[in-house]
Parts: sequence; structure tokens; C-alpha cells
Amino acid sequence: MAIYDGQDKTPLFDAIVGYANENKISFHTPGHKHGKGMLKVFRQYVGDKVFRLDLSVMSEVDSLHEPSSVIKEAQVLAAKAYGADYSFFLVNGTTGGNQAMILSACDPGDKIIIPRNAHKSVISAVILAGAEPVYLMPKVDEVSDLILNLTPEQVEEACRQHPDAKAVLVTNPTYFGLTTDLEAIAEIVHQYDKVLLVDEAHGPHLHFHPSLPKSAIDSGADMCVQSTHKHLAALSQGSMLHVKGVRVDILRLKTTLQMLQTTSPSYVILGSLDLSRYQMVHGGEQALSQVLEMCEAARARINKIPGLSCLTREQVRKIPYLDLDPTKLTVSTKGLPCSGYDMAKILNSEYGIQTEMADFQNVLLFVSLGNTPKELKRFTSALEKIVVDYKDMFMNQKKRKRIVFPSFVPRKEVNPREALTRLTRKIPFKRSVGKVCAEIVCPYPPGIPVLCPGEVITQEIYNYLLNVLDSGARINGQSDGRLQTIKVLEDAPAASAPQKKLFAIG
Repeated sequence: MAIYDGQDKTPLFDAIVGYANENKISFHTPGHKHGKGMLKVFRQYVGDKVFRLDLSVMSEVDSLHEPSSVIKEAQVLAAKAYGADYSFFLVNGTTGGNQAMILSACDPGDKIIIPRNAHKSVISAVILAGAEPVYLMPKVDEVSDLILNLTPEQVEEACRQHPDAKAVLVTNPTYFGLTTDLEAIAEIVHQYDKVLLVDEAHGPHLHFHPSLPKSAIDSGADMCVQSTHKHLAALSQGSMLHVKGVRVDILRLKTTLQMLQTTSPSYVILGSLDLSRYQMVHGGEQALSQVLEMCEAARARINKIPGLSCLTREQVRKIPYLDLDPTKLTVSTKGLPCSGYDMAKILNSEYGIQTEMADFQNVLLFVSLGNTPKELKRFTSALEKIVVDYKDMFMNQKKRKRIVFPSFVPRKEVNPREALTRLTRKIPFKRSVGKVCAEIVCPYPPGIPVLCPGEVITQEIYNYLLNVLDSGARINGQSDGRLQTIKVLEDAPAASAPQKKLFAIG
């Protein structure tokens, strides 16, 4: 069991509760005034105490922008718990953290090496920074059709070809829990004198159990951001950004966070981050051991169901650089004439089970310390019953198309930020092949952009997106949600203008 010294306090949460219990008359924000102004139907459902915790910035509970007391103390405790030098609480999720990392590492025109399967918040950060993305395409597994992770060799080749790149960003783990050899990547990135940023949205728990893949900070990353709310017990939007080492300009990062974070943060979310840290250092390893045990029991049972399979760590580790976070259960329907979408809909409507996501042939579950063995048994029992009860329906369905993420990065015609400032027009999507896209086109799940502003629309991408729509997936990011039209750049190039150094801070 890990031992954490000085971690027996929750200073921020205690300060919030302490102030709430004073019952002071409020002539400050928020306007509901401890819930007295809130509609009765809301108060009756959630109770009254939560409104007393929904506070404004004041000396008793500190300021997120300029922490000097309880928020500062809570962030110092978080840094010690996660093995970081600095930790910052975030109230707009990992999206804000990805943006802060990239804006603090890159000036306009700087190159940044990123995986093509990065979350769209990474793309938005590149656009905000005015940076030049250098995309790396991870391989796609031919059996599962899952997008894998970057290899150390890919990163080294990119660093060699782009010695002027300022930073490298890696998504680790991926949405499906696939991790790469981050220690090797960190060594390579630092040899080339670059900053390693890690989108660790799906790995806030990794540091707290020795059987899990190594966390980003433990592997040598300079900065990482984690969605504490996704896998631990913080409230939605609660994330943390961690820094270790001397390669990050802390003053610039703090200034960037002030630009991106609200001046009216939710103290309920902030308090939950303080509690989440406390929970993990006091019994987190034991709780995760229980999670791992029930995941393995479920995985073994699923792999005995005809037509279904569940990804195992042993399968993933056959690829030298890969590992798997076993708290993610990826259930493949490839052995049935049934899509992952079909399976997820039946689980939801007939069995009251909501999965994290589904794609063309997989259903994904996130299992955390909030789940129980009974719930996983209910899930596996539902799968066993569905395979039998829906056998005739599945057999009568037409054969599914194999839909695989495009195998190459589209040609970039202009910088993504420039593409958003040029003249654009809407055209029918069916006439878009060969045009330069002027918006983000992002099938969901899993939220990975297929097209970014400034990229040429190819026939392969056009066909892929049609198949995605036909399968029932949603596409977001673009102005026409049905994708009957798409925004493209005007054919004539815009007049060149002097480029201003936006966000040149620090």
C-alpha cells in the first residue's frame, strides 16, 4: 500500500462547508442566495445544502485565479499525492487543460506534434494558439478496428523530421484504455529538447495502483491533464493539470489558466476535487483492487458468450509498446450480425444499462470505484440473454459494412487558424471532394476529428462520413449536423496580412 504523508486534510472542502454553516446574509453572487431564490421543484429534488455550498469568490474560500490560502493548500496536497511539482484545479474539464497546456507551450507559428486521434479539444487548442500541427496517424488494429496509440518510433521519427517543433502531445490512455510506452517517448522527446504534454483525461486513477499502467507524471511527462470526474469521484467538469520538472514556464501557465478559466468557479466542483484527492490517498489502492477484480471476472464471463468477446490485457500486450487499462471493458459484437450501436440501444432500453459509448462493432464500459460486482453481473447476464433472445433479429439483419477510420492524415492546405479567418461558403456535401474544409468534422463517439479546418476533403473521408451517418453515429463540430452541407474555403486565397502574435505571454 502506498503511504502518503500529510494527506489527512481537505482544506478547501472544509472551508466551503465552514462558511456555509455560518448562515450569513448574502448580498453577493450567486443570485439564488443559498437556494432561497431557486424554484421549489429543484430544491425539493436536490435538497437545500448544495445551494449553501455554491459560493462566490471571497476571502474565506480563496480565489481560483490567485489562490493564496485553502485552494493553494488543496492544490499543493494534490501535487504531492500525484507526484507532481505543481497541480492546478480545473472547473471546465480537460478541454480547458488541453488548451492551457498548448497555449502555454506554443507561440503562433510554432509546430506541435500530435496524434491524429487526439480529442477535438486539442485541435481547438492548436487553433487558439495559432500553432502548426504535425499529425501522426496511429495504426488501426485489423481485428478490433480500434485505433491504437502512438509508438516511440513514430515520435522519434517526427522529432527528427521536425527539429523546430516546440512540443509533443500524446493521448494516453486512449478512450478505449490503450496505453503506449510513455517512458520511452518521454526520453525521446527530452533528447530532442521538446516539451512532452499528455492528455491523460482517461487516466486519473493510474498513479494509485501498481498493477495499472504508469501514469504520465510517473513516466516523465512535463505536463498532463486528467479528467478527475471521468474515472474518480469528482463532479462533472472537475479536472486537474499536473506539472513536473523545469521545462514548463509556470508563470506563463498560470497566466494562461487565468485567461481560460471562469472568474466565477463552482466551489461545489472545487470541493469535490479536494475530496477526490483525499479519497484516493486514503484507500484508493484497495478500492481499485476491487475494481480490477470485478472487471476481470466480468471479462472472463463475457469471453464465454457466443458471438461476443472482451478485449484482454494479454491480447493488447502482444504488441510490444502497448498496454491496457483493464478498468475499461471493450465488448466486441464482431461475432454477431449486430453493431455496437444495436447492442447499446438494447442494453439501455430493455435492461436499464447505460454504456459509456458504442461504435460500429464495440460497446465500451468505464468501471470505477462507484460500480459494484452486482452491477457488472447484471451487465453480463443481460449480454447472455440478449444473444439468445435477439438471435433471430440479428440473423435477419443485412450484413454490416466494415467501417474503419481513414488510414491517412488529409493534406493540410492552410494553417487551421487561418482557415477559420478566411472567406468561406457552404456547399452540398456531395460536391465537397477536393475542397478545403473550413470547420471541424468530428464523428461521435469517440470525438476524434476526421477533418480539421484547412484540410482537403478526400474521397476516402467522404465515403467514411457517409458510412458513419448511415450507421447511426452522430457527427458534430460542423454547422450542419446532418452533413448535407459543409463549409469550405473560397477558392481564391485571402490577401496576406501581417500575422499578430496572439497569446504571446509570459
